[in-house]
Amino acid sequence: MPNCNSCIIRELNSLNKLNTQELKDVSNHKQTLTFKKGETIFEEGTKLKGIFCLRNGKCKVTKLAPNGNEQIVRFIQKGEMIGHRSIISDTAAHLTVTALEDMEACFIPKSLINKNFSNNKEFTYDITKSICTDLDNANISIANLAQKSVKERLADSLLFFLKTFGLEEEGYLNIKLSREEIANSIGTATESSIRILSNFKKEGIIEVKGKRIKILDKEKLEHISLGY
Repeated sequence: MPNCNSCIIRELNSLNKLNTQELKDVSNHKQTLTFKKGETIFEEGTKLKGIFCLRNGKCKVTKLAPNGNEQIVRFIQKGEMIGHRSIISDTAAHLTVTALEDMEACFIPKSLINKNFSNNKEFTYDITKSICTDLDNANISIANLAQKSVKERLADSLLFFLKTFGLEEEGYLNIKLSREEIANSIGTATESSIRILSNFKKEGIIEVKGKRIKILDKEKLEHISLGY
């Protein structure tokens, strides 16, 4: 089982504010879990018993609309924590988290998180700051849905994927999403995302190979994103 004191993943999140003894306690009580692509880590409405720290892989975070449609509200990648907002607020999970690929995550019990949140000011500050950042990003997403066209939002998303996940060796974006998932991430119908991706391809802005997308003209995407 990985030791938290020697784990470089913790440097990517609020766990890096814990001292040696606190990290030892986490190591002694955490579980390392594996998830298959498409497997649900936790569902909306679940009362969580702890948080998850992603050791590798990627997840989508979704909200189910009243009409049954899935809205992707954000993506999670290696090093990020999930479930901490529900643990700290002592409420059921408001979102569903699903693995986008085979991955591992460390599960840390609620009691340890609450103990460190109460006793370690640096940990408390850092985790609160990360929650504020999440809320800021959510506000930006809401504004984009109201103010930007579907074409602009899709360009935004492709640039976000490039910045957040980088590229594979062959130059494709290092994330594979179905057309439906792309549509759900920008709040539109699958048919609309297919049509716009096809137009981007015809214009030489992107290259598409199954679920793989390569950005050929980043500057053009940036202009579209800004409404040019």
